[in-house]
Amino acid sequence: MARKALVFGGGLFAEVVAFYLEKDSAYEVVAFTATDVTNGETFLERPVADFENVQEQYPPDEHDMFVAVGYRKMNKLRQGFCEDARAKGYILLSYVCSKATHWGDTKIGENVFVFEDNTIQPFVTIGDGTILWSGNHIGHHARIGSYCFITSHVVISGNTSVGDRCFVGINAAIADSVSVADDNLIGPGSLIQKNTAPGAAYFEKATTAFAKPSDRFFR
Repeated sequence: MARKALVFGGGLFAEVVAFYLEKDSAYEVVAFTATDVTNGETFLERPVADFENVQEQYPPDEHDMFVAVGYRKMNKLRQGFCEDARAKGYILLSYVCSKATHWGDTKIGENVFVFEDNTIQPFVTIGDGTILWSGNHIGHHARIGSYCFITSHVVISGNTSVGDRCFVGINAAIADSVSVADDNLIGPGSLIQKNTAPGAAYFEKATTAFAKPSDRFFR
């Protein structure tokens, strides 16, 4: 029998989460929940419950929840709603796509979502609330902290440590045995080869097709 699930959120991420859970898990998404809900509101032909008193309509002993909030405020918004959901008594479900490659030994926390085509080598740990979008390589003995957002085609090399609330942009790479500190923003295409500082941002330098500005752009 399918376990009943609630999805927090009413945007594209919530729609994607519901799709994967319905197609590729033992969960049945029965409703959504959000803040500032209009009475009778629906999303994807399912009811939307006000998060303030959602536990009264959908009891935590009968429903699990996934908080489908993206990387706004460097993932702190997702972290806050996860903490609020736990305080209401909900178990926060985690999902690993059947089309991801792993050895079954990955240690994952609550409210983790691993999309298809992720390659996860042995001895990997993934903290609470972390999202791995599709197509990443996670090397052996890597440790990814809580409430991170790893986009797509990212390489996190072996024995690497990624701190809490980090965002890693598409096509970024982190070299082996490097420690990425908490609250880091790693821009698209960046190569991180040394340990980073807390709260820092790292971007690959932009390139241009012109050796020097053309006059026609300044007329």
